[in-house]
Amino acid sequence: MTYKEARVYLDHVSKYGSVLGLDTIRELLHELGDPQQDLKFIHIAGTNGKGSVLAYISSVLSEAGYRTGRYVSPTVISYLERIQIDGASISEEAFARLTDKAQQAIARMEAAGKPSPTVFEVETAIAFLYFKETYCDYVVLECGMGGEGDATNIIPSPLCAVFASISLDHLGILGNSIEEIARTKAGIIKPGCQVISAPQPEEAALALKEAARQKGCTFHQVDDACIRQVQESWKGQTIDYREQKDLYLPLPGGHQAINAAVALETLDSLRKQGLTIPEGAIQEGLKKVQWFGRFTCLMESPWFFIDGAHNPAAARCLAGTVRRCFPDKRLILIMGVFRDKEYEEIAKIMAPLAKSVHTVTLPDEVRSLSADVLADTMRRFCDKEVPVTASPGIMEAVASALSEADGQDVILAFGSLSYLGRIKDAVSKICETKTP
Repeated sequence: MTYKEARVYLDHVSKYGSVLGLDTIRELLHELGDPQQDLKFIHIAGTNGKGSVLAYISSVLSEAGYRTGRYVSPTVISYLERIQIDGASISEEAFARLTDKAQQAIARMEAAGKPSPTVFEVETAIAFLYFKETYCDYVVLECGMGGEGDATNIIPSPLCAVFASISLDHLGILGNSIEEIARTKAGIIKPGCQVISAPQPEEAALALKEAARQKGCTFHQVDDACIRQVQESWKGQTIDYREQKDLYLPLPGGHQAINAAVALETLDSLRKQGLTIPEGAIQEGLKKVQWFGRFTCLMESPWFFIDGAHNPAAARCLAGTVRRCFPDKRLILIMGVFRDKEYEEIAKIMAPLAKSVHTVTLPDEVRSLSADVLADTMRRFCDKEVPVTASPGIMEAVASALSEADGQDVILAFGSLSYLGRIKDAVSKICETKTP
């Protein structure tokens, strides 16, 4: 099987949609020799910040000399970046070879009359096979959706069950309140693990604490009063956390300081479990973090940022970062979201920042909110003099935003992570055509 054939096969598998539950992936992994049983995991759930917490933890572990696997979703630039070791993506050859192995296992399952796995279950199995065959010391694993019924939860008890910020998202699937959603996410807690959490709404914190108590696990929640932001700009920030001073983070925003604190508490827990993680590895690991799509600057004249703020909690964090880093500026906004998100609330939060707005339909048109509907929504919340345009495409939106911007303007493309790679490509192409 070639890489292209592997991708075609997985596109075919994707017709089975998304199904929560562990029965099918349990069968698939059993057919593949249960590679997850030979790996050590740090498991991360939450609504916002999972990826950033993962990036901080895995970067430090790599800096400390451990061979560290990462499993993330969704990806922004490359499909293959969802499976990484020490920041390097799986090769096309390895991915194709392991997809072929998974396909053979699925064929045996189907011949026995068993259900076919979803594409996320197949990708998760491929990741576990890769991490096992490359002798990873530790795997930092991000939940795809939820926790209890997420395919990643097939793993044995992790060293740490880690919770980034929990808020309302995927309503009706994970639950209809923050408490219900937190209970679902708390399903990753297993006997023997350490539980570390970001500061949470009271009902979420209580749900996590109770789940930890029932499993006999210690629970530790970050105290944001112990975080001190020393300096911040759009390029990053310096923080103190407890006794650790002058930690540089390449990602700005108070929410990123909290994500880093969650990572620091997790690393402290891992130290207590026997891992050697020098202070220098923490300093350097945090400093080297690269996490595309989290207030990432693509160019500086004009400034052009992208951010995957796709729900109200993330939008509030983004708005706060913009106001601190660019006070008194109104922005040229590009926005695209899925229709199952709380897009009216996101629009309400972001509209006061707008000098102008360009809305787009996302590449996944089945799930996307149309540019026209999104434009009508933004008009309801923007000042009357702010022009709002439904763009025919992503390239057109980027071109229009760049053409109206002067050297001191700030352009911000935000919403679904799924289209930020297209934004980056459009900016690159337009800049290339302007270069003599």
